[in-house]
Amino acid sequence: MVFTPNGQKGLRTSLEDTYQRRDLVHLAAGSRVPLLRQHIWLVTRGMVKLSCITEQGDDLVLGLAGPNEPFGEPLTNIDLYEASTLCDSDLLCLPIDEIEATPHLAVTLVKSMASRMRQSEALIALLGLRRIEERVRGFLELLAQDYGQPCDQGLRLNLRLTHQDIASALSTTRVTVTRVLGLLKEEGWLQLDDQRQLVISHLPR
Repeated sequence: MVFTPNGQKGLRTSLEDTYQRRDLVHLAAGSRVPLLRQHIWLVTRGMVKLSCITEQGDDLVLGLAGPNEPFGEPLTNIDLYEASTLCDSDLLCLPIDEIEATPHLAVTLVKSMASRMRQSEALIALLGLRRIEERVRGFLELLAQDYGQPCDQGLRLNLRLTHQDIASALSTTRVTVTRVLGLLKEEGWLQLDDQRQLVISHLPR
C-alpha cells in the first residue's frame, strides 16, 4: 500500500461514501489503464504513472497519481497520453456528468488536482537544475515526502520505479541514473530494504 500524500488525508474521508457505492477496478502492477472519454479516474490505493510518447518514440514521464489523486483524458491535451500502474492498484472511474452534478465531489477533486499541479510544477523546477545528481536527489525527495511510507530507516518508496522511469522524468539517461543512485547509496542517503524497495534515509518522517 502507498501512503496518502501529505495534506490529502481528509480527502479520503470525503470520498468514502462514493467508494462504498462503487465497484473499484483492481489492476495488477504494470497494467495499462484505459483512458475513457468524459471519465476521470481516481486512485484509491496504489500508484499510477502518467506518461506520453514523444515524436522520437521515447517514453516521457509526466507525473504520478497516488491515493485520492485524479487523472484521465479530460485532464490533458497531450496526444499519446498513457497511464499504467506502478504497483497493485484500486481505481475508481467517475463520469464527468456525475462530478458536475455532485458539488462535494467536484470540490474534493479540485483539491486533488491542486496537489497534482504542485507536483507537476516541482518536476518542472527539477529540470532546471544543471547537475543530474541534484535532479535525481530532488526527484526522490519529492516522491518520499508525498508518498513515502515511514520505516525504521527513513521513508520507503513502496513502488517500483525503474531506472528508465526516473531517467524519463528527468530528461537524462538510464545509465546516468544508475550511476547517481549508486553514489547516493555509497553516501548512505539511499538504501534498499529487504524487498528491494528504495528507502530515503535522511528525511524527516
